[in-house]
Amino acid sequence: ALLDEAGPGVVSHIWITIASRDPHHLKALVLRMYWDGEATPSVEAPIGDFFGLGLGEYFLYQSTPLLVAPEKALNCFFPMPFQKHARITVSNEGSERVDAFYFNIDYRIYPQPLPTDTLYFHAQYRQAAPAKGWTNQWRSNGDALVNQKKNLTGEDNYVWLEASGRGHFVGVTMSVLENQDGWWGEGDDMFFIDGETTPSINGTGSEDYFSGAWDFGSHPFSYPLFGAPVKGDESAGSRSSVYRFHLDSPIPFTKSLRASIEHGHANVRSDNYFSVAYWYQTEPHGAFPPLPPLDQRIPRLYSVGGPGNAGK
Repeated sequence: ALLDEAGPGVVSHIWITIASRDPHHLKALVLRMYWDGEATPSVEAPIGDFFGLGLGEYFLYQSTPLLVAPEKALNCFFPMPFQKHARITVSNEGSERVDAFYFNIDYRIYPQPLPTDTLYFHAQYRQAAPAKGWTNQWRSNGDALVNQKKNLTGEDNYVWLEASGRGHFVGVTMSVLENQDGWWGEGDDMFFIDGETTPSINGTGSEDYFSGAWDFGSHPFSYPLFGAPVKGDESAGSRSSVYRFHLDSPIPFTKSLRASIEHGHANVRSDNYFSVAYWYQTEPHGAFPPLPPLDQRIPRLYSVGGPGNAGK
């Protein structure tokens, strides 16, 4: 356990750095957080993914709530309130021992209970390796076969989060390993609030949702609320990592939320997605999907057919 403390209180900052000879330790170490004695964690993610490193490799970037600084310094500034108790753990699901694991957690303890309507911090890992497209018989994103396909209900979208309760969505980090050639980002974000069958928020393209433009241009970038700190080229095997935080524009829900994005136009592409969604809500929270085993969490190319993957 990294933290095991009675409340009421608020965790304000988490700093971690790791020395390990395991090349996959960012995927093998799993971070979990439990509030007020709950049986299932409100936060569950591979430690690299939680800090935005969804490809299992270190890179530097700076946002308001999450930062990775030299050298391999993982920082989180999301406030995490708790009324009765906070427990934060890390478990090693890999086969190699971690040489060193250093951490510092800043938190405040209060003499009086927090407001009764206080919402709890949550973070959920998901992946699709691969996110299976509806066909691999296409040559480019501009094919008529692709462009004529409609997706108005979010069927088969890549899902960032399905939550039940009352709360608000505050962001997502996502990494993509392309199995096929072309631009991975011809996909719209869709948010279904309180059981909607058509999304009340429906975007116009992946780079648009992540507040970039035109395939994220020619170089990586990171800003306080959005960024693409890793930007691959548009070919099979390329890697990209992106983030968007809604600290200025949290997306509220009173009963449920389904946050998702298309993988290619109308979900035609079959790339690999790894993501962590961040939100606040009342307890109890809905069940998280089972964490995939470690060998499935490690990014690798899959034989899916299509451009750049033909005959595989």
